[in-house]
Amino acid sequence: MTDDCLFCRIIAGEIPSTEVYSDDVFYAFRDINPGAPTHVLVVPRKHIPKITAAEPADAALLGKLILTANKVAEQEGLCDKGFRYVINCDAWGGQMVFHLHLHILGGRKMDWPPG
Repeated sequence: MTDDCLFCRIIAGEIPSTEVYSDDVFYAFRDINPGAPTHVLVVPRKHIPKITAAEPADAALLGKLILTANKVAEQEGLCDKGFRYVINCDAWGGQMVFHLHLHILGGRKMDWPPG
C-alpha cells in the first residue's frame, strides 16, 4: 500500500466505496463520477502506478485483471448487449489516479471515437 494513493486507501477501507467484487488480488467498486449507467473500476490490490509500470513478473496479474473484469461485467448484466473496457495511462491518456485500474463502462451504447 502507498499511503498517498487514493485507491490504496479505498482498498484498505480507509475511504468508503461501493464494493462490487473483492478477492485476494482485486477490488472492484463503483465510480463516484460515472461515465455510463454502469461504471465499475477493477483495481489490483498490488500498487502499480500505471499500465506501463507493469513488469514481466506482473504478467499473470494483468491476465487475471481481464478475467476478473469479465466476471464483474457478467455479474453486472453487461454481456448480452456489450460494454467497454478502458485503461488510461498518464496525464495525456486521462489517468487521474496513479494506481493501475480498469474501467468497465456499460448500460448504454458506446460511441466511437470516444469524447
